[in-house]
Amino acid sequence: MVGKLLVRGMLAGLVAGALAFVFGKLFGEPSIGNAIGFEEAHASEPEGPELVSRAVQSGLGLAVAVIVFGIAIGGIYALVFALAHGRIGTTTAGASAVSLGVLGFCVVYLVPFLKYPANPPAVGEPDTIGQRTGDYFGMMLASIVFAVLAVVAYRALWQRLGGYPAGLLAGLGYVVLVAVCAALMPGVDEVPKAFPADTLWNFRVAAIGTQAVLWLVLALVFAPLAKRVLQAAPERPLAAVRQA
Repeated sequence: MVGKLLVRGMLAGLVAGALAFVFGKLFGEPSIGNAIGFEEAHASEPEGPELVSRAVQSGLGLAVAVIVFGIAIGGIYALVFALAHGRIGTTTAGASAVSLGVLGFCVVYLVPFLKYPANPPAVGEPDTIGQRTGDYFGMMLASIVFAVLAVVAYRALWQRLGGYPAGLLAGLGYVVLVAVCAALMPGVDEVPKAFPADTLWNFRVAAIGTQAVLWLVLALVFAPLAKRVLQAAPERPLAAVRQA
């Protein structure tokens, strides 16, 4: 069963990645183009010839990157679904899939984004790329770990307090841990003073929107597919999915 869910998760990720690419192309590329124009206008030295043309980067290159990312996220999402469904609450397959999509978007993307928001070209010093990348993934890892701890706490409190109080306390604990971690991690402020504020804002909104489309479509496409897989094997309890 896990194998079937994995394949369907990757298929849903492919669809989600394709639609996320369309959204990013329509709403994100104009801001990237403006940012590149700003960078070229303020460059102290002319850049050498491009190894990959801008047209390829914004077209085929972007499509391949987003779709491959969507497939990978879809596979991981399906595995997490197989592990979690039937163990956390008593929701249906569709409700579990959508809830997991919302949770994944918030935990994996939105929370790290709030600490380290995405920046277009011309924003950020080249010498700090490694440090900024490490900080971002460190915040993402912390968010995921805290989310797992929140789920464990929810399960422990569920039998004693009921679903709503347990969820409230677990969620509050997650928020507190994330806030403390964000406060302790180094900040980044490398936006040039002359950089257009509207370009930065539009790019970041498009970045959030692209990820939101990816996770939402992933959940909505995967939900009916997962439901069919689970209905096709009624003799196997959901609690035994791990052994499938």
